Amino acid sequence: MKTVNKMPRYSAYKDSDYQWIGNIPEKWNIQKLSSCLFPVSEKNRPSLPLLSITRELGVIERDIKDQDKNHNFIPDDLTNYKLLKKGQFGMNKMKAWQGSYGISNYTGIVSPAYFVFDLTKNIETEFFNWAIRSSLYVSYFGSASDGVRIGQWDLSKTRMKSIPFLIPSKNEQIAIVNFLDQKAAQIDQAIAIKQKQIELLKERQQIIIQQAVTKGLDPNVPMKDSGIEWIGIIPEHWNIKKLKYFTQFINRGCTPNYIIESEYKVINQANFSKGFFDFDNVKYTRETEYSYKNNRGVVVLDDLLLASTGGGVLGKVAHFDINTQEKYIADSHVTIIRTDKQIAQNKFYYYFLVINFELINGILAQGATNQTELQRDWLINLFLPLPPLEEQQSIVKYLDGKVEQFNKLILLETLQIEKLKEYKTTLIDSAVTGKIKITPEK
Repeated sequence: MKTVNKMPRYSAYKDSDYQWIGNIPEKWNIQKLSSCLFPVSEKNRPSLPLLSITRELGVIERDIKDQDKNHNFIPDDLTNYKLLKKGQFGMNKMKAWQGSYGISNYTGIVSPAYFVFDLTKNIETEFFNWAIRSSLYVSYFGSASDGVRIGQWDLSKTRMKSIPFLIPSKNEQIAIVNFLDQKAAQIDQAIAIKQKQIELLKERQQIIIQQAVTKGLDPNVPMKDSGIEWIGIIPEHWNIKKLKYFTQFINRGCTPNYIIESEYKVINQANFSKGFFDFDNVKYTRETEYSYKNNRGVVVLDDLLLASTGGGVLGKVAHFDINTQEKYIADSHVTIIRTDKQIAQNKFYYYFLVINFELINGILAQGATNQTELQRDWLINLFLPLPPLEEQQSIVKYLDGKVEQFNKLILLETLQIEKLKEYKTTLIDSAVTGKIKITPEK
C-alpha cells in the first residue's frame, strides 16, 4: 500500500486557525458542530429494537439475550427511551471521550441519557461518520469532556457545539467515502489474515507442546495406555503418579492486608491470567504478611502458580521465572506448587498443565465440592505422567526453543498488525482533513 506522504496533495491550502487541524484545502469550509447538528428527542417507541453505541463499532443492535454483553440495566418500561433513526447521529455523552458515537445504520431506541441529532443537508452521513469517528475528533471530544475520574467523564454541550468540522464539496465527500470504504476494507482484510496466521501459529505451538509432554520426543518409542482417559497413551517407560508423589510443597497463598507500597509484592490471578506476568497494577503488603505461617505464601523462582478460584480461570497455571531480589507472595486465590527436583521439573509440568488447562479446568470443577474453587486435597491426588527426570529436562529444553521461535513469529505478525492499524488511522485522518487529495478515480 502506498504511504500517505506519497499521496497527492491539494494545490492550495489555508490556515484552519486550529492547531490540532493545521492547514486545510483552500476551498474547504469550516463550521461549528452547532451548525452541523440539530438535536432531536422523540420518545414513546418502546416496541422498536434496542440499540447500543460502542467505541469500536459505533451504533449496533443490542443483543438482549446475551447477558455477558449487557452490563447496563434495562428497565421494563422503555417509553422514555429515545428514537434513533437510520442516518441520524447518536452519542453516548458519558463515553464520547472514548469515541462512543456514530451515524446509525438502524432504526431503534437508545438510552434517554444519549444525544440524538439530525445532520444538515450539505453533509453526507457516511462522510460525517468517517470524519467524526477519526482519531483526531475522538481526542477533541475528550478535551470537551469533564469528570471526577476516567470512565465518568460527561461531555460539555457548550464545548461540543464549538468543535470545528471540515466540510468539502459534496463530490469530494462522496469520493472520500468511496476511497475510505475500499481502503479500510483492504486493510481490515489484511489484519484478519494476520490474526488468522497468529491463531494458526498458536495452534501449531499447542500441538507441539501436547505431543512432547504426552508422547515424548522419540516417535519410535513403544507406547502404553496410561489408564487415565484424559491423558491417553504415553511412552511405555513413563509412570503415572499422583501429584503429591513428586511435590515438596503445595498450598494456597495467604490473605494479606494491603498497603500503599512496600518491597513485598502480592501475586493474584490477574497478574498471570493472560499467560504472562503483568505487575502494572501490583498490590503490596507488609513483611509480617510475607512471613505468614512459615512463609506459606512466599513465591520463589521456578514455582508453579495455579488459579484456585473463579469459573473459567480455575486451574490456569503460570511458571514463576522472574529471577529477582524482589519479594513476592501469592494471595489466597493462588495455589503454589513446588516439585521434588530429584524427581520432577516444574517447567515440564508448567507445559503439561498450560496445554491441558481447559480439560483440567473441567476435571477440577467436577472434582471440587465448590465448582469455582480448587480443593487442595483433590488436587494432590490428580494423576499426571512422570517421565524420567533427564527426559523431562530434554523436553523442557526442546519446548523452550520451540516456544521462543513461535513467540518471535507471533510478535512479528502482531507488530505488522499494529502498523496496519496505524496506517489505517493515519489514512482516515489525512483524508477527512484534506492532507491528501482524494479524487473520484481513486
